[in-house]
Amino acid sequence: MSGRHFFKTLIIASVLCGSMAHTASAGPVSGLARPLRTVPQSQFITASRHTLAPFAFVRFCRDNREDCQASQGESIVDLSPLRRAELFRINAAVNRSMRPQYDNSSSDVWSVDVGSGDCEDYALTKRRKLIAAGWPARSLRMAVARTGAGEGHAVLVVKTSQGDLVLDNRTGMIRPWNRTDLTWEKIQSADNPRLWFDI
Repeated sequence: MSGRHFFKTLIIASVLCGSMAHTASAGPVSGLARPLRTVPQSQFITASRHTLAPFAFVRFCRDNREDCQASQGESIVDLSPLRRAELFRINAAVNRSMRPQYDNSSSDVWSVDVGSGDCEDYALTKRRKLIAAGWPARSLRMAVARTGAGEGHAVLVVKTSQGDLVLDNRTGMIRPWNRTDLTWEKIQSADNPRLWFDI
């Protein structure tokens, strides 16, 4: 390859890489017209070592074994326009259908498909409804965090072709995990919902 030809190839490659990087860092989920082809690794939560599952979740699994079975299916959902619309629809429907009712710290109970409840009840209900709609269980993980005010909080994290997205009962917006006010603590394993990892 001649020096001139190599130089042209290098320029074209640089332009293409710059274009791809620009596409991957496009605006928020609600503003995207189509799924991203390349997503930076920072758009996904990095789990570290095994940790204890929340005790209330252990009790939940004892009483709801079907929600805690080893997961199947793809771990990343291709967020097509149809899938994105379904995600927003189910998130909004659950947020509207439940009445907020907070457990006190000494009697925290995780429940699913209830008329009222707190953050984890919303998240578990969204997970079950998404699975019923055909979403792979491996892409749907419960996570525990702290809000900006320091309160304990649970959300559903959906692993998609546009990164890890957060379904939070405090808002109708679905945001990337690193664009929330949350300080992350732990998350379920994609392969086995009974196993949890530090974030």
